[in-house]
Amino acid sequence: MQHHLRRCGGGALAALRRLRPISSAAAASPPATWRRPCPLPRVYSTAEMSQQLPANLVGVMEQRMKLIEQRSAYLQQQINQPAASPEEYSRANKELRKLESTMELIKELRSKQEEIVGLKSLVTNACEEKDMREMAAEELLEAVEVEKQLQHELFRSLLPKDEADERDCILEVRAGTGGEEASLFAMDVFRMYEKYAQKNGWKFDVIDIMESAVKGYKEASGTISGPGAFGKLKFESGIHRVQRVPVTEKSGRVHTSAVSVAVLPQADEVDVQLRNEDLRIDTYRSGGAGGQSVNTTDSAVRITHIPTGTVVAIQDERSQHMNKAKALKVLRARLYEIERQRLHMDRSKLRSEQIGSGDRSERIRTYNFPQGRVTDHRVGITHHSITDVMEGENLDVFIDALLLQEEMDAIASFAA
Repeated sequence: MQHHLRRCGGGALAALRRLRPISSAAAASPPATWRRPCPLPRVYSTAEMSQQLPANLVGVMEQRMKLIEQRSAYLQQQINQPAASPEEYSRANKELRKLESTMELIKELRSKQEEIVGLKSLVTNACEEKDMREMAAEELLEAVEVEKQLQHELFRSLLPKDEADERDCILEVRAGTGGEEASLFAMDVFRMYEKYAQKNGWKFDVIDIMESAVKGYKEASGTISGPGAFGKLKFESGIHRVQRVPVTEKSGRVHTSAVSVAVLPQADEVDVQLRNEDLRIDTYRSGGAGGQSVNTTDSAVRITHIPTGTVVAIQDERSQHMNKAKALKVLRARLYEIERQRLHMDRSKLRSEQIGSGDRSERIRTYNFPQGRVTDHRVGITHHSITDVMEGENLDVFIDALLLQEEMDAIASFAA
């Protein structure tokens, strides 16, 4: 009975007349509420989903829906045009695929709203039998709840998105203020992200490591490959400050050091075209602490992108060819990030400006070992189990809060 009533929508009156009353056993077992799997990192609770979106947001969303429907119809016409060139067809088809999931949600919402109109007419129809009006009222309540869920899902799908969020990323960690202690903390931070990547089922590959005299990391870089890797880690870029007693400290005095972290979306050759005339490639012998760390051949590679002055040096591999391939990958990521920031922020912003100078005062997060706490200064959250954080276990406490803040900013932008 309920199933047919949902399916029939506006024509449910005729269906009701043909159906027999349902048994009490069937009535006691309502069907499970269907929920669309959500690809976004933010998961709404049942309480949030049951809340009605504010009227101003619903109004703006309705306008966006109409524009998307019109655009989708136009693109469909473009694809069906026999005179369309291969480039026009490809461009229209690509845009249409991007709108596909949103259009599906719009169609489901429109269908549910039509069903609600039909159910309301049944409930207010005085000519109908009382039990049928009561059953229609129950179905109406359920349909309104589903409508709210669809509105929330559609609303989130319409929020501004960073297209780079689903990309793999490149992680760069550099020791800043604090000497050898900073290099030791840089090693700890680099390993923290490696463990976090493994926890999320992502692939972590080391690109290059430059060790310090105490076997810490002056600089370290790696690739993190997996669904949504950049989207989750992009807010980790910045200065990470540490307060602890260094292993070299004899008097037990707490020192403050800092490392800089940069997370860059990985770029493909299609995204960034590198012209040979724009590159200066130098080879040299790799250096290190001695022994096997020093090569006897010119295997290390330094690539300079002349137009921007961006320099990448890799000496991790023994093969010059492999070091060059890694250096080009990092260079593409840095250039892509510069262009991405320029497009999104309407101004050019070089990577060094994003992560700061490495000074202790420019911090996004503080790791206080004597007090066993980690504080993120952007969202004001403190976690009191620093060991878990350094093991990559509880980083989501900060990452989820930052993603929520991003979503709230997107909602404010949407409403404006």
